Parts: sequence; C-alpha cells; structure tokens
Amino acid sequence: MFGTAPEDPPVLAMTVSETPGRLEQVERDIPSPGAQEVLIRVRACGVCRTDLHVVDRELPGVRPGLVPGHEIVGTIERMGADVSGLSVGERVGVPWLGETCGSCPYCRMGAENLCDAPEFTGYTRNGGYAEYTLADSRYCFPLPDSYGDAEAAPLLCAGLIGYRSLRMAGDGNTLGIYGFGAAAHIVAQIATFEGRRIFAFTRPGDTAAQEFARRMGATWAGGSDEAPPAPLDAAIIFAAAGELVPAALGAVRKGGTVVCGGIHMSDIPAFPYRLLWGERCVRSVANLTRQDGVDFLALAPKVPVRTEVTEFPLVRANEALSALREGTLSGAAVLIP
Repeated sequence: MFGTAPEDPPVLAMTVSETPGRLEQVERDIPSPGAQEVLIRVRACGVCRTDLHVVDRELPGVRPGLVPGHEIVGTIERMGADVSGLSVGERVGVPWLGETCGSCPYCRMGAENLCDAPEFTGYTRNGGYAEYTLADSRYCFPLPDSYGDAEAAPLLCAGLIGYRSLRMAGDGNTLGIYGFGAAAHIVAQIATFEGRRIFAFTRPGDTAAQEFARRMGATWAGGSDEAPPAPLDAAIIFAAAGELVPAALGAVRKGGTVVCGGIHMSDIPAFPYRLLWGERCVRSVANLTRQDGVDFLALAPKVPVRTEVTEFPLVRANEALSALREGTLSGAAVLIP
C-alpha cells in the first residue's frame, strides 16, 4: 500500500509496462511501512537476469506497474511499530526472498526457500528500481562495511544464489561454470579461495567473457560447445539455456552433479540415458534461506569477494536490461537512483 506524509514529494520508480520487455518511468508517493516493514531509501540496486524474466513476462503473474529489482542496498528511513533489531539510518541489503509464511511444512523443516506461500522482492512485491522501497524487516541483511553501495548490490542475489549453487555442487575439486556473468564471477572467486579449479564455459567465440573468466580465477575458459581439459566433479549452469544441461552432463564424471542455478530456463532437450547414468545428478536451486545470507555475507569479506560493476542511472534501467539481454556486460549492472 502506497501512502505519503504531507511533506513528502512524489519519487521516481521504474515499473513494468503494458508492453513486455520495457519499463516505464513514473512518479509515486513514498510508501508507508507496515508494522514489520522498513522504508528504505535505495542507494543502489543490482540488475539480475531474473529481472529480465520478470520484465519480459517469462515468469507467470507479472503485473503492469510492478517495480522490479531484488539486489537492493539502502538506508532505513522509517520503521513500522513492530520492527526490532534495526535502526533508522542503518544500511541494509534486501534480497529476492521477501517473506515466507513460517508455518508450511518447508518452513517448519528449515527449508524456507521452498515455502508454499512466499513473497519475492521485485516480483510479487515491489522492489528496488525506485528511489524508495518497502521491505519486511525480518528479511533484510546488515552489509559488510568493506563494500560500497554499488559493489554490495550484486552480493544480494548473484552472490547469494551463486553461493547456494556452489554448496549444492558439493566439494569436488574441478568445477565447471556455464554462463560467466554476475553470479559466476562471484562464485569463481569463492571456489578459487577454497582451492578448486574453475573451468568456465561461455557463448562460443565470446573471447571477452573468456578473458574475464580467466581474470576471475578460471584455470580454463572456452565455448560451451567445447570439452573441458579434464572431467568435472560438478557443474553449475547460470545461463538460461536448457540445451546446456546435456552438455554439462557429458562433461561431469560419474557421480558428478549438475546444478541449474536460475529461476527460469528454456526447455531441456531429450538426451540419451547414458549421460545421466553413472549416478550423475541434475538438480535445481530455488531461492535462498536467510541462513544462506548470513553465511555468505560473513564469508565474502574474508575471500575477499570483489564485484565488478557497471553503474547506470535509475532512469536508464532499460539500457541496463538491454546490455544484460545482449550479453555485453562484464560482471554486474547496478542502478543508482
């Protein structure tokens, strides 16, 4: 619910338009926080591939007028009556997981990322492509002081989902990463810190992305149509291309795991059973838990993870999305109100 104090002027937001693939610039009243919510003045908001799936209507139920964005860094301006543990002026991060029910079987077993009635920032509730946003205070994270606003933004999804994907991949020494963008460049740093070898797979012929991968610690980088120089213990697929699943299965050793790290992927084509045989495993990663956030944000400064970002003014959000869609970015795009 949007409301405003009499002295508050309207503020800028970029919202999903009636036309798929585009955002429109609007002015809105500053929203008023509910009992458990905080009003956040947005300092930076990362641009994630999931935002593309929202804006392009590849995810169900996207409504015109929605404010995307779920890698939010900002300062608390106002708090609801029941908020505890946070203070006005504190810098926080807001991730994709915006709220859970706390009562379904998954929440009760500690798997809140699989909640039956979740809310998602920038998808089912308004996100950070705006000057101000609301967030449930229980799902906000304090951020390490060593990161600036823009540098911290990709940690909130590219980092968190990448971290969960890495943990799902197991402890093997050789790790393949398919699609070397925002999440991959963070995961590669963590995996290298842990002593693993990284083999990066990019679009065939994308030498710039391959050089970027090597700069981020990859031992080898090549096209997704190439075989790695050694069998993989595990592979993580960040590209939303279903045809990479059979390719990754063909590259992992017996007993290896292929992790699909995105919320959306094109259909996986039929493939021969021999690629799966040998106790290979294909699994997806769904969302994150708050414990993932606590663990990753404690680890990131120790590595230390360094994010490579390209800043765009908030009003140029469509340009940032286009750059991500066309694969012309190294690292992550970040919107600055």
